[in-house]
Amino acid sequence: MINEIYDVIVVGAGHAGCEAAAAAANLGSKTLLVTMNMQTIGQMSCNPAMGGIAKGQIVREIDAMGGYSGIIADQSAIQFKMLNLSKGPAMWSPRTQNDRMLFAYEWRLALENTPNLDFFQDMVKSLIIENHKVTGVVTSLGIQIRAKSVVLTNGTFLNGLIHVGDKQLGGGRMGEPRAFGITEQLVSLGFQAGRMKTGTPPRVDGRSLDYTKMEEQKGDENPGKFSYLDAPKLEKQLSCHIVYTNETVHEILREGFDRSPMFNGTIQSIGPRYCPSIEDKINRFAERNRHQLFVEPEGWRTVEIYVNGFSSSLPEEIQVKAMKHIPGFENVKVFRPGYAIEYDYFPPTQLNHTLETKLIQNLYFAGQINGTTGYEEAAGQGLIAGINAHNKVNDKEEFTLNRDEAYIGVLIDDLITKGTEEPYRMFTSRAEYRLLLRQDNADIRLTEKSHRLGLAKDERLKKVEEKIAKSNELEGFLRETSLKPGIINPILEKIESAPVDQAYRAAQILTRPNMTLDKLNEIDFIKTATENYSEEVREQAEINIKYRGYIEKEKENVAKLNRLETIKIPDDFDYSKIFSLSSEAKQKFQKIQPRTIAQASRISGVSPADINVLLIYLGR
Repeated sequence: MINEIYDVIVVGAGHAGCEAAAAAANLGSKTLLVTMNMQTIGQMSCNPAMGGIAKGQIVREIDAMGGYSGIIADQSAIQFKMLNLSKGPAMWSPRTQNDRMLFAYEWRLALENTPNLDFFQDMVKSLIIENHKVTGVVTSLGIQIRAKSVVLTNGTFLNGLIHVGDKQLGGGRMGEPRAFGITEQLVSLGFQAGRMKTGTPPRVDGRSLDYTKMEEQKGDENPGKFSYLDAPKLEKQLSCHIVYTNETVHEILREGFDRSPMFNGTIQSIGPRYCPSIEDKINRFAERNRHQLFVEPEGWRTVEIYVNGFSSSLPEEIQVKAMKHIPGFENVKVFRPGYAIEYDYFPPTQLNHTLETKLIQNLYFAGQINGTTGYEEAAGQGLIAGINAHNKVNDKEEFTLNRDEAYIGVLIDDLITKGTEEPYRMFTSRAEYRLLLRQDNADIRLTEKSHRLGLAKDERLKKVEEKIAKSNELEGFLRETSLKPGIINPILEKIESAPVDQAYRAAQILTRPNMTLDKLNEIDFIKTATENYSEEVREQAEINIKYRGYIEKEKENVAKLNRLETIKIPDDFDYSKIFSLSSEAKQKFQKIQPRTIAQASRISGVSPADINVLLIYLGR
């Protein structure tokens, strides 16, 4: 037995576990990170990329709060792209292509340089539970390690089962053993468990590909970054490539359907709706004669290529035969085939907003154990679980984020209020206040909150305060500066916008469609006044001016909803006594135990009439 009693033990060193351990340790808790393999800390199990639609916003939120994911992504980036720039700023989403080995190396280095953080390599097979409270873990070697709180971030390892065609092998990732014991113990304690499925595509030898037959996808000409802290600019980038499947590829893949665990009944669990396998795509979308694939490099110093979009659990010989008919893949050499993996998860309606379980005190779940998919969703949960595990054992207030404050808040509220029966993925459409939750203002939204917790350092808060002051200053200049027709009309003519016959404020002109601050900078005195501001500040001021009306309207809607957030429901409230409630509402309320009227209103199957009945019963 290890004699030391830890404040927080984090089980699993994937994206959720790394962020949970870093947060708890940086807040001052004596923290232990237990992993089955010290060599796979921070491993990118699937695609070598961070961010993307809505996921990029989550990474920036983690960074704004003092988490590590954004910094690590910047340090290991081989390409940067801002997605959706043709749409409004609520949709802009940063994404990096990353060096897989460098990403894991930088994570381990960051954690090893984090005070208060210890490491131990072993499998956790059970928890020590006393009086409905977790007090430690037991490893496969029989070692008992005591702790005041435990965060489980088991990823795909809980009873993981890998499928390649009709072959099956136990594992949490290809080549790594599965974890067992925890599911069975938690179920015996009254937890509900389920099974989910995910998959990964083949990895191939880039030297065997003909890139001249593919469409090159370069990074942004002026690449950005995730972290709000100063970081070296990405001077050199690697290209990705796009290619398409065809009818011949589809026909070959269909040959293996009778041996596919997806179709022969071997896999019963549900896979990710928005990241289906290639066999699922050609089965569900039979009318399509091609599907897009992204050919993604795995790093600066490796020839390994990730074939994004070709996730498969078909027999390996079928995968290879089909790939050889993809343009540029005629001579492909495969490093490892794609595979599917089934694993245990726990429906997240069994959690509070802090990610603490309702059944066992001081026990937290984060990541794929909650039914999510994606590094970013896992990392966001890990951050919140790590903060709350620290706060709980130090008798501090719970820390939660509302739906109008962060995508992380939307993610967690969706999980614990609605649950999920398929791997949950974040999208901008899931956030009703996405204009407030932009990637550019995550620091303004969250850094001060995190600084009050003690997680975000003084340096971060100072940078945010400077950014706010400078953007307000620039915004003020643009609102006060008049532009005469002779100065502005030539620019308006270029963008085919109606000319003006009197002087207008620069801010008024900026609100016109297709008008940008860069275009206004064609006016010498505007350029002279704005060029001393950073790109980040100019972007902030421009968004505030162009979308001011929409932003104010969204804030009004938040204020209305927040009135319902203030109406608390007692913990021991007995819904069975309210005869006017629908049977479904009673059942859902008893199961989820919403803490506020607003949360109750978001539960699937609950009608406005049920909420009105609840309001009346609560004296409102």
